[in-house]
Amino acid sequence: MPLQLLRELDEPTLPPWKVLIVDDEPDVHQVTKLALRRFELDGRRLEFIDAYSGAEAKEKLSTIDDIAVILLDVVMETDDAGLIVAKWTREELCNHLTRIILRTGQPGQAPEQDVIINYDINDYKEKTELSSAKLFTTLYSSIRSYRDIMKIEQVRERETNYRQGLERVIQSTSVIFQKNTLQAFSDGILQQVLSLLGMNEQSMLVSIRGLATICEPHSDYQVLAQIGQSDARDEIDPEAKASLQKAIDAKKSIIEGDIFVGYFATSSGAVSLLYLKGARKITELESQLLTIFSHSVSLAFENLYLSQEIIDTQGELIYRLGDVVESRSEEAGFHVRRLSELSYQLCKLMGYPEDKATLLRLAAPMHDIGKIAIPDSVLLKPGKLDAEEWEVMKTHSEIGHNILAGSKRSILQTAATIAHEHHERVDGNGYPQGLKGDEISIEARIIAVADVFDALTHERCYKPAWPIEDVIEVLKSSKGTHLDERVVDTLLDNLDVALAINENFQAGSTH
Repeated sequence: MPLQLLRELDEPTLPPWKVLIVDDEPDVHQVTKLALRRFELDGRRLEFIDAYSGAEAKEKLSTIDDIAVILLDVVMETDDAGLIVAKWTREELCNHLTRIILRTGQPGQAPEQDVIINYDINDYKEKTELSSAKLFTTLYSSIRSYRDIMKIEQVRERETNYRQGLERVIQSTSVIFQKNTLQAFSDGILQQVLSLLGMNEQSMLVSIRGLATICEPHSDYQVLAQIGQSDARDEIDPEAKASLQKAIDAKKSIIEGDIFVGYFATSSGAVSLLYLKGARKITELESQLLTIFSHSVSLAFENLYLSQEIIDTQGELIYRLGDVVESRSEEAGFHVRRLSELSYQLCKLMGYPEDKATLLRLAAPMHDIGKIAIPDSVLLKPGKLDAEEWEVMKTHSEIGHNILAGSKRSILQTAATIAHEHHERVDGNGYPQGLKGDEISIEARIIAVADVFDALTHERCYKPAWPIEDVIEVLKSSKGTHLDERVVDTLLDNLDVALAINENFQAGSTH
């Protein structure tokens, strides 16, 4: 077999762009297909779908959801059949992605200006002017527009899914934290992982086989919870055992294809293992959420063995989620650690009790959680944001509050307040609420000072680290306007504490 043919066989076939031709003249369909027979964009050819009336076009659009372009005649079974299809597509079908090119042989029936003003179409062509070359360029432009819009929609959907996923992680972890026996803990893990994957109990029983085990030093597996093909709690099939052993050898959770093994170790040497085999592959988003979930649940398991305070598990979850946000916005890896530690120290130095300072330390990493929903084009822009981009960036305070609000747990309540208020200014010119002075919580006022100090003393993607003398001048000049005077004075009076934190929490440190 020739080498070129072998290469063609090995290369994946990309799906074609779907074009719906709506015209009551069969010759128009044939001529259109002939003119576009060599069309190709991004390695994808065309697939033509034929409709010979407005009613047939509606039927095609209702059953095929990835049509890129409609070549739509105006006059068919009625003088305005095409216009009715265009209006129905946008308003009733709510399809605003497919590009609509109106073609008419009777322009007097649908004047171009009136149609453009009153109908959401993307191009208007008279059949007499639509030569083969013009048809080719018109379609090329329309499909390229459709492709770009679809990419934007996919980014938006990904951001929405991630935000909703983070909310589910917090909710799911809260449920796990309430379990106070190993049996309840194991059953709870199974149910919550299924929830994270968007599956219900019935679908799990049909398509998923899962088990949770506990493996202590010098002991065999003991199955604590199992849902799926077998009710026997002391049987583990060879495939599952092999996957469990991989996680034990790696000492971490693993995801391979449609198999997820959660590895939850304790300082005593006991290991809890969750094995989940699905009927479909786990997506990248689900993988990230399960990893975050696994880290959090491992701490809950530690709590069951060592009777640690539940607040420690919440705190670790918040650190993990804080790291997710900071890594996405390309901030320094230790930013949330430094911010938390400096806020904790400032709170104590100002005379507040240990429990309040500890709560602030644990809630601080969530101050920018809302940035998870900010598009990369804004969040990672190296230069100055324009006015529209800045308005988008400012929404992260409200988004962060909405993600965290409503919890009964003190850490998340504090984190919600901080997320909402850490960009307020003491002179009332901040956002999003325009609070001033003591209307802003002391936690948010402390975070604001700590955040400014850390941002200025460390390199970011858009600037180098500032000399400490310049940082001090900015802090002094911001007192009473942007920043709380008392908090700034506390920081400046204890600058050695802040600089020690910078030294301890950086690349290469053991913290």
